Amino acid sequence: MINQQLLNPKSIVVIGGSNNVHKPGGAIVRNIKNGGFDGPLHIVNPKEDEVQGIKAYHDVKEIPETDLAVLVVAAKFCPDYVDYLCAEKGVRAFVIISAGFGEETKAGAELEQRILDTCKKFGAALIGPNCIGLLNRNHHSVFTLPIPNLNPQGVDFVSGSGATAVFILESAVIKGLQFNSVWSIGNGKQIGIEDVLQYMDERFNPETDSKVKLLYIENISNPDKLLYHASNLIRKGCRIAAIKAGSSESGSRAASSHTGAIASSDSAVEALFRKAGIVRCFSREELTTVGCIFTLPELKGKNFAIVTHAGGPGVMLTDALSKGGLNVPKIEGPEADELKAQLFPGSSVANPIDFLATGTAEQLGTVIDYCENKFDHIDAIAVIYGTPGLTHLYEAYDVLDKKIKECKKPIFPILPSLHTAGPEVEEFLKRGHVNFSDEVTLATALSQIMRTPKPAPTEIQLYGIDLPKLYKIISGITDNGYVSPQTVRDILSCAGIPQVPEMVSTSKEELRAFAERVGFPVVAKVVGPIHKSDVGGVTLNIRTPEHLELEFDRMMKIKDATGVMVQKMMKGTELFIGAKYETRFGHVILCGLGGIFVEVLKDVSSGLAPLSYGEAYSMIHSLKGYKILKGTRGQKGINEQKFAEIIVRLSTLLRFATEIKEMDINPLLADENDVVAVDARILIEKN
Repeated sequence: MINQQLLNPKSIVVIGGSNNVHKPGGAIVRNIKNGGFDGPLHIVNPKEDEVQGIKAYHDVKEIPETDLAVLVVAAKFCPDYVDYLCAEKGVRAFVIISAGFGEETKAGAELEQRILDTCKKFGAALIGPNCIGLLNRNHHSVFTLPIPNLNPQGVDFVSGSGATAVFILESAVIKGLQFNSVWSIGNGKQIGIEDVLQYMDERFNPETDSKVKLLYIENISNPDKLLYHASNLIRKGCRIAAIKAGSSESGSRAASSHTGAIASSDSAVEALFRKAGIVRCFSREELTTVGCIFTLPELKGKNFAIVTHAGGPGVMLTDALSKGGLNVPKIEGPEADELKAQLFPGSSVANPIDFLATGTAEQLGTVIDYCENKFDHIDAIAVIYGTPGLTHLYEAYDVLDKKIKECKKPIFPILPSLHTAGPEVEEFLKRGHVNFSDEVTLATALSQIMRTPKPAPTEIQLYGIDLPKLYKIISGITDNGYVSPQTVRDILSCAGIPQVPEMVSTSKEELRAFAERVGFPVVAKVVGPIHKSDVGGVTLNIRTPEHLELEFDRMMKIKDATGVMVQKMMKGTELFIGAKYETRFGHVILCGLGGIFVEVLKDVSSGLAPLSYGEAYSMIHSLKGYKILKGTRGQKGINEQKFAEIIVRLSTLLRFATEIKEMDINPLLADENDVVAVDARILIEKN
């Protein structure tokens, strides 16, 4: 629980405060003092009479009643302190810096549980243990540096790691990013990242609260809660970016399905973030760069003008923006000629607009004015301006400051000369601006923002899913494992997924009659072995009854064969849809190009069931191979609407069938008219 004693205490006690500012107990006292906390600050230290000019109490029993306690003592002493402070001193909020709890040993976990039980009994808030503290505009209860500039419209930053939080703050301060609050949750025994988001969501005031949230997450303990409150905040006008650490671990066991081999816990994270509308970042530089972008006016289009006095960085930014799906369109025509006439000879206005190292601050302002007022196809302006060595940077940065405040189009300042122009850049940042010192990092962050969809709708629609039939089929399955081809067909039919005509049999005569009825050519596939292609269990383009009979005889001799499946031979682009159940997250849906290369190329996108049509289209469009699906080299594209419909229907079905742990539909064959499931596998585990 988060309360006012934690956020805005009237008094604070530091248990273990000291005069040594190079240790956590001393650093906490220093930061609280320097942060301007105006209430009573008490120190408990049995060996000191005075700590940093403040009277020190030798025993906790001597202090007056207090709102917030910060504990910087050995873990073994913390439970007793919490018990006493709650019961006798009215403390209703704790920040426990100390380590040595559940993150280390079983005995430490028991100490941690004692603290949690006491806090629950007395209705006290708990940050930590094992954290760097809590920093906001009311009190600086952290033991680390740097302390960033704080203002109400700064960033709210929540981190699962204290040390990483420091590194991220260092990255942010250099860029000029300002903060409203910094939460280091440590072990998060009571208050985790999801709880902080819940508090911010339920009490959000668009007039006074920060609209930018940055997260560093090591563990998602409650995905539904994170999804609900993050997407709520985004719908209310906030913007959220996050790093999820630890995502490289496979998370996929030695799986027998394509989906099991591709899907991982990282797929679930990716799907969750996409569904919530969270911009996913992979480094602290990227996270703080996205945070800086969020403080600027929102980008309304994809067309950038690049204004620079240095050709190389302009070219690198052009390449990086183009690679990320953004545009640097050509600027030409009478107004471009008019602008060029106002610049020195040799300048270029084609875009990038290079006004040379000799260009003046006045010319910089003129170029920005043209981009803002006369080049209507331009949506944003990137200004690369370092140390040309020929002009006074203060004048140029004065112009940049003025234009950023005046212009409606967002201006992205790229001031790379942090070493040779440190004072000038620092003065620029003090005016409340941010700086993107590396143009490629900026472009990467911009493209990641542009690729992130809006939060998905919360309503679940059934889309004609036959739930009674589905429940009946699953209830009739008694054994765990992969179900029979006929059961697969029955389950897919519950979702209305089109399927190629097929028959499974151990009778050569039955299969021959079926093939003659649907018409040659047909496909024969062995039933039993999981990876049919690996054992020679698939034969395409069978054109005669005699060929079919030969293949039947051969396949029935394959190890583990239990029958042969015959399907009508169809043509089209091979697609893939898969699903895997992830504990706590639910079903992760994957889609991409299909066939035998699905595991090799791994060009898949993920979503979290249930999916809306908008989410399905977003998944399809984000594939690297999307151009193939659209049609290329004279070939017609696939029917995207039907592909999206199958993704949506399958995800809705799975929302009501948690017994399905893995599913592959590979391939689906698609053309401009239809998308039809050709082969599928379903793994069911009921316990």
